[in-house]
Amino acid sequence: MRTMPEESGKVDENAEEWLKIELTTPSELSDTLSNFLTELGAQGVFQEFMEPQSPRDPHETASRETLTAFLPCDVDLEPRLSGLRSYLDSLAELFPELERPAFRTQVARDPGWGSAWKQFFKPLRASRNLVIKPTWESFTPKGGETVVEIDPGMAFGTGQHASTRLCLEAIDALFSRDGGLANSRVLDVGTGSGILGIACAKLGAGAVLCLDTDPLATGIARENALFNRVEDRMTVVHGDIATLDASFPLIVANLTARILAELHPHLLRLVAPGGCLVISGIIEQDRPEIEARFLRDPFMLDRLITEKEWLCYILKKADGRR
Repeated sequence: MRTMPEESGKVDENAEEWLKIELTTPSELSDTLSNFLTELGAQGVFQEFMEPQSPRDPHETASRETLTAFLPCDVDLEPRLSGLRSYLDSLAELFPELERPAFRTQVARDPGWGSAWKQFFKPLRASRNLVIKPTWESFTPKGGETVVEIDPGMAFGTGQHASTRLCLEAIDALFSRDGGLANSRVLDVGTGSGILGIACAKLGAGAVLCLDTDPLATGIARENALFNRVEDRMTVVHGDIATLDASFPLIVANLTARILAELHPHLLRLVAPGGCLVISGIIEQDRPEIEARFLRDPFMLDRLITEKEWLCYILKKADGRR
């Protein structure tokens, strides 16, 4: 099992302390737990396969994985750990046939998690035409491949997570379908690293507005736009979707079910007639609530894309013509 690399040199006495969590889980639960750790406030979450993946199929997973994450050692640490234990108990009840996930902890000072995860981020084919490549890796594209280069920093979005891959597959399919989105306006809500907005720009969008409430994420997204040379078509804004009043032929939102439920009135109102809404970050247990909020007139289900327990919806808005 790999551990975080040690930092050389003198330890900074003012460095923050973090609780390192190593959680071993059946691969069927890894994405669910990764999502839960992120919502819990963990930083630097990454996955490591405990058995080699098949070289023929990059989506084929090993039977067990290790998740490594860091929680700040603050007043909320014990409630967070209690919440994690309770969540593991609930998973054990829901999936009695699977081995129970287990975790161990270690206090780390200045652990260097901000860069250690890079060893696990490799070029990835996310869809038929899209390849996601970290900026520090070399890759030679073949004919027809569109390469998105990403340095996510501390923002969400490398393409490794199922919810991001599903969004990329949906975006690729929509732009490939009939050319109707060529030169169109796109809104990317909760842009993170900017990966989805950049993919839209590279696939032919005329203008992409990327929105995030995290100023760290918007800075990273702007840097990635420059690196991919799409800054002329991609605008990154630190702001709230509630302030927008323009309509968009395509809106993409890779968030969590809870945030999607909160934002659903704004997401629905901003889709142009005849346009599409792509929502992801949803697991199977959230399906009833999401469908109750989003599958309503004038929206209909265009396509549902799944990977393990993760769901991505492509919703189509009626054009208003009779």
